[in-house]
Amino acid sequence: MRRAVLALLCSLLAGLAHAEGFRDPQDGAFDASDYLLERKGFLPVPILITEPAVGYGGGAMLLFFSESMAEANAHAKETGIMQPPNITGVGGMATENGTWGAGLFHFRTWGGDRYRYLGGLGKINLNTNYYGVSDQPRAYELDGWGLVQQLLVKLGDSRWFVGPRYTYFDLDTRFTGAIANELGNISRDLAVGKAGLVIDYDSRDNMFYPTRGSYMEIEAQAARDWLGSSRDFDTYELRAFTWLPLDKTWNLGLRIDGRATDGDVPFYAQPFVSLRGLPKGRYQDQYTLTGEMELRWTFVPRWSVLAFGGVGRAWGHWQDFSDADDAWGAGVGFRYLIARKLGLAVGIDVARSQDDNAFYFQVGSAWH
Repeated sequence: MRRAVLALLCSLLAGLAHAEGFRDPQDGAFDASDYLLERKGFLPVPILITEPAVGYGGGAMLLFFSESMAEANAHAKETGIMQPPNITGVGGMATENGTWGAGLFHFRTWGGDRYRYLGGLGKINLNTNYYGVSDQPRAYELDGWGLVQQLLVKLGDSRWFVGPRYTYFDLDTRFTGAIANELGNISRDLAVGKAGLVIDYDSRDNMFYPTRGSYMEIEAQAARDWLGSSRDFDTYELRAFTWLPLDKTWNLGLRIDGRATDGDVPFYAQPFVSLRGLPKGRYQDQYTLTGEMELRWTFVPRWSVLAFGGVGRAWGHWQDFSDADDAWGAGVGFRYLIARKLGLAVGIDVARSQDDNAFYFQVGSAWH
């Protein structure tokens, strides 16, 4: 399966490289800037999945742009206000272990990017493992649907956005093999409705593949019966990234991610350590803290190589912080600047951890 995914990727890139209109007049290299900038209407986007927790797979998305990015730039020059394009998307995916999903979303800004709306609706059938106190994989299935609604408002002329977020999902849960007895009686059909506040800060020089600046998001949400939840609990998240240019060719990226829960939280909604090379959900508990570094070297204008590594820890219900194991992931990768005018790069990261090896097809930065 891994060879098939790599073969598909290589064939796609080879086909595009020889396509008409995909050459940059500045350096003659393969470049998709004009195609993406002028694109208006529907744009098909392939999806390649290489996540160890669910196996290899793929899918596709169909994006609709009501205005091309070139038109948005022209409008920004006239008004002095730059805002992201409005996008509507629909798509689906499936993997080799039987996991599949489908959904749609809409992102819209107005008021000169003072207001940002995001809405999504999706259906999922997820097959993965729960480890818990036994530290042994117990296979389970989540089958259901969910939605998200979010509205952010820009604070004055600052780089801060603040607003509410509502999340709802209704999932049927069942263990397909050994049962995690430490969880007690598991509610098979469980609804979670939670609402809260989101605070964003964004000073990145490029949203796709930054070279300087920072991004931070703080979220606090409460699940209550009056919001449609079968259980009462709270969730808190903080994630922050910064990119530091060391010189013209070297760049250092730093990431920190902290998450916490309180109350009667469904086991699958507990936070987990997320690092490249580490299966999603492998280290999961009431609290998680993760740090990661990435060093990038742009050795020629369009090509860069990078090395990354991070460590995280999950604790709370099953272990104290001092007793919990460190989870680590590290690796190397490369990027090719596929759209110079947008600063968009694509590439592959190859990573390993104490539990698995994995590779990832990346569009821009691995941190989102």
